[in-house]
Amino acid sequence: MNNNENTIKKFDDYVAHSYGRYPLAMKSGQNRQCIDENNMKYIDLGSGIGCNCLGYCDEQWADAVCTQVRTLQHTSNYYYTEVQAEFAEKLCKSTGYESVFFGNSGAEANECAIKTARKYSFDKYGKGRHNIITLVNSFHGRTMATLSATGQDVFHNYFFPFLEGFINVEANNTDDLKAKLDDTVCAVMLEYVQGEGGVIALDQEFVDAVFELCAEKDILVIADEVQTGIGRTGKLLAGEWYGKKADITTLAKGIAGGIPMGACLFSSKTKDVLTAGTHGSTFGGNPIACAGGIVVIDRITGGDFLDEVNKKASYIKTKLEESSAVKSLSGKGLMIGITLSDESKKAADIAKKAFEKGLLVLTAKEKVRLLPPLNITYDELNDGIKILIEILEE
Repeated sequence: MNNNENTIKKFDDYVAHSYGRYPLAMKSGQNRQCIDENNMKYIDLGSGIGCNCLGYCDEQWADAVCTQVRTLQHTSNYYYTEVQAEFAEKLCKSTGYESVFFGNSGAEANECAIKTARKYSFDKYGKGRHNIITLVNSFHGRTMATLSATGQDVFHNYFFPFLEGFINVEANNTDDLKAKLDDTVCAVMLEYVQGEGGVIALDQEFVDAVFELCAEKDILVIADEVQTGIGRTGKLLAGEWYGKKADITTLAKGIAGGIPMGACLFSSKTKDVLTAGTHGSTFGGNPIACAGGIVVIDRITGGDFLDEVNKKASYIKTKLEESSAVKSLSGKGLMIGITLSDESKKAADIAKKAFEKGLLVLTAKEKVRLLPPLNITYDELNDGIKILIEILEE
């Protein structure tokens, strides 16, 4: 039995079988490559589902995290820490928001947004104005509330009863939105690019309609930027592509460079909704995660970093469009969905073959999905795309 198999057997013996996993036991990672326990190298175009936005063990990031580990690893939120204050300031000033609540994941950030929207409405209008509109094909998390909010029937099983108070509207269907945006609604929650739903960007006209209609009725707009935020689409926030700033924006994944963290950003309209005792998180704003987050936000907002993200996105798309095996591409920035020309080929099979050849990619419904590290080099892109196209054209 090789090293990979030893780890996999132990893992399967003791870890809940709630994931379909590839037979890869990672040992280490550097830059945009990881190495398994048999010393095979993999080019990673998935970056831990977008979390390792600076790749593996970026030197500046690792130094900051290790320094913090040796200084103060945790304190409860009964107290203050300079590192959380500094990260909060950088995050708010760079995004234009007024305040932030820190949690540990995207689902937690979305839970916070849901609670905040309902409390905002309750404080101003009382009971009965609690419904939240979400979009068909959306994905907001795996807690009970965020599963209930998710607009995909495939996730609505087993865990009955789901939470009430969520209404689904077809994405890009303004008439459907108008018909359901009644006086029982407190918020509309959307992803500018539906990630798990197939890497599909919303139409500008629909986003405009959401913001205009909600403004008329004092209904909040919640932007779930768990996957699209922190530079993933070539802007710090994907809402910038649409010229919009939501009342609440949620972040996670790449926000701390691979350490668990979620964040809920509040505008001037929502910054005072949560009061002492109405929400909390034991590990939220953990000093180690904040130290990693400071490096991430400084890097992404510094120099021409985001310009480079957009250049690399265009480069990848140009290379992929040269292949007859690629029917179409979707997404924004380094959030790319690939629709295959041959409909008999399955995205999951492509991902499996890529893994066997030392390339890690993701899937989203029928599409192959790419979420490469934001600082990936052109040499690494060339090596990865070459493998991927060879597999697509088999």
